[in-house]
Amino acid sequence: MVVLKKKEMMQCYTFFLLIIVVVASAIPTKADDQKKRVKEKSLSDESHSENGEHNSDYDHEAFLGKEERQTFDQLSPEESRDRLGKIIEKIDKNSDGFVSEDELKDWIQYVQKRYITSDTERMWKDYDVSDTNEITWNAYMKRTYGYGDAGEPKEGDAVYEYRDMITRDKRRWQRADSNNDDKLTKEEFSNFLHPEDAEHMREIVVLETLEDIDKDKDGFISVEEYIADIYDESDEDDDEEDGHHEGGEPEWVQAERDQFANTRDKNGDGKLNKEEIRDWIIPEDYDHVSAEAEHLIHSSDEDKDGKLTKQEILDKHDLFVGSQATDFGEALTRHDEF
Repeated sequence: MVVLKKKEMMQCYTFFLLIIVVVASAIPTKADDQKKRVKEKSLSDESHSENGEHNSDYDHEAFLGKEERQTFDQLSPEESRDRLGKIIEKIDKNSDGFVSEDELKDWIQYVQKRYITSDTERMWKDYDVSDTNEITWNAYMKRTYGYGDAGEPKEGDAVYEYRDMITRDKRRWQRADSNNDDKLTKEEFSNFLHPEDAEHMREIVVLETLEDIDKDKDGFISVEEYIADIYDESDEDDDEEDGHHEGGEPEWVQAERDQFANTRDKNGDGKLNKEEIRDWIIPEDYDHVSAEAEHLIHSSDEDKDGKLTKQEILDKHDLFVGSQATDFGEALTRHDEF
């Protein structure tokens, strides 16, 4: 029988604790970086309206792209305007001195696709550990959750508390895996990360939306569940009474209730089914790019000739980039073509 001295026992105990800390901190390694639920197929993670008011952050992200908008908050208004002027020259592809609606649409589409491409590339480098140009489900599990077993986690496993997230990821993975080989190519991985941009993935987006909002798990979204997803009464200022109905809700919330009843709930049964949820978050008859281009031109076109001069855009720079700037640096230094 081996008898350990007190010092050796303490060393073993310390080492054991260290292992526990390391494992606990590494599981899951990427779970906190999970995809946000797609609330609506749009040009930004931001809502186009915030508390009933137009949200300029949506316009900034639609015009700049997600990455540039975040970076540009570091610039002064003067530097922001200067860089905006250089971007305008890029948008004006025929160099006629005007930005047409078509040119603006082309630019918005470009920055949206650029974000998806760059985000996929960043994640691909992080996950493609085998350099085979494919990512296996096991490799994804190890990198994301620190769990390499291909089976479902069982009670007692270190990642058991993440089983719902793993099940959800697996379902999305299987839909993205077009040839069912349990591996994803870069294109399939892009569909996995951004399911709202792939037609065959959109039912997954609908299902995830339903699961997140349907708190009573009856398979539908009630008006109360719909409102609870966008409005937290506890965030309201107790002293703020302006803009509230007698019932206590802000007017914009009542407007959302009306929209639910008159627009979202097409069959009038007081709840949203999967088809109605799809029409809400991924409308087929609404072009977000065209709508945003029209909005930007309408809000900036002083002489109402249907196109924008450089000066008209600079005069309304807050609409495009905000008074706190937005870094076009990356867009200007990249050699990708627009």
